[in-house]
Amino acid sequence: MKAFFGSMTGRVFVTLLLGILTSVALTQLAADYQRMRDYERNRDANALERAEQLIMATEIVPASARSIYLDVANRPGLQLEVGEALHKPAPATWFARSLATRLGKGYQVFSAAGRPAPCDAPLEFPVMYGLITMTWQGACEMLNVRLRDGAVLHLSVLPPRQPNNPDTDFRGIFGLFLASLAVLAYLVARMTARPFKQLAQAAQDLGQDINRPPLDLVGAIEIRQASAAFNAMQARIRQYIFQRTQMLAAITHDLQTPLTRMRLRLEKVSDTELQERLIGDLSAMQQMVREGLVLARSMDTTETMQMMDLDSLLEAVCADATDAGQAVTLTGKASMAVLGRPIDMRRCLVNLIDNAVKYGREARVNVDRTSGTARIRIRDNGPGIPRSELIRVFDPFYRVETSRSRESGGTGLGLTIARNITEQHGGSISLANHPEGGLEVTLMLPAYYPNK
Repeated sequence: MKAFFGSMTGRVFVTLLLGILTSVALTQLAADYQRMRDYERNRDANALERAEQLIMATEIVPASARSIYLDVANRPGLQLEVGEALHKPAPATWFARSLATRLGKGYQVFSAAGRPAPCDAPLEFPVMYGLITMTWQGACEMLNVRLRDGAVLHLSVLPPRQPNNPDTDFRGIFGLFLASLAVLAYLVARMTARPFKQLAQAAQDLGQDINRPPLDLVGAIEIRQASAAFNAMQARIRQYIFQRTQMLAAITHDLQTPLTRMRLRLEKVSDTELQERLIGDLSAMQQMVREGLVLARSMDTTETMQMMDLDSLLEAVCADATDAGQAVTLTGKASMAVLGRPIDMRRCLVNLIDNAVKYGREARVNVDRTSGTARIRIRDNGPGIPRSELIRVFDPFYRVETSRSRESGGTGLGLTIARNITEQHGGSISLANHPEGGLEVTLMLPAYYPNK
């Protein structure tokens, strides 16, 4: 869940959902408020008309029968009673002024102090799907009405009755509404983020296969522009790698001829000791030229990616090393396939095993599986490497003189080549001094899932 909300899809989803919810909530609140105010005005107008009709009808009833008539004529919302004395007067309200205007001359309408008992308890109506409530703000007051014959009536304007089911459950409606918004926001977020995910996946695949097919120019204008720029970048990188590899191959080929002539001429040196030294330096130079070309080719990804059984590959590499007289042992099983280039992967493993044997006299290879990732550990029995040098040894031509003697040979390119190949396969490589002695190389390779 944390990964989802940290992704672009999750962030767009949350932003859309919150934005839509806020907009809908404010719109619904405004609509409910307006509806409530309209209801109050309509009810006040209806109460005003009913009060006028009730007062005029009461006036034509004989004074002795008015109380009996009012007991029958009164309805919820209006209560008209015969009074003997005026209640204490109060400033005229809107309702009192409007009623006096409707009744006309001969009638007197006064606002009375105090409020009817039902007005003391606030009447609340649920709005916003029951999440909040609004209080009744319509007319709720007492009036004194003097008829043309001098009789006094007391009029109580009451609020509407409390709803029969004030706790109406809106959770089902609100839940359906929220679910529909969430689905809409998720679809929009996914549609928006899909091109960026495809572009990110293409960038990741580019590191493993520079010859991957170019992106399709589809989608919005900005996406098509980004895809076209990505395809152009891929073409330029591919051309650059090809030109560099061709250049290094040409240099290596051209150097082989003068180096061979130098070796032939060194055979004529009469001083045997000097001859051996010069031939040794020449051999080291030839080895550096060859491994320089191998390093360049290790960054070239023209070999086709294919599924490989990691256990079979390790068994073959270790068997070849054993046949060559190297002290190599293999333990464990990964029982998984990896996607890679067989020649490059073999070169990577051979370099690591050769380093372990060359500098540590033996190579103990262990392979297992952890969290869907293959882990290959190659441990030697050498002096190890100072902690401060564990990262620098991956630099081209870098050698640790205090722990790795040049007498053992090598050019300082083995680990660089191994790291390049590992990273091209989406893996990682690290070095550590083992607590029991020796250096341990840990190689992590992702599993291959055909349906992914």
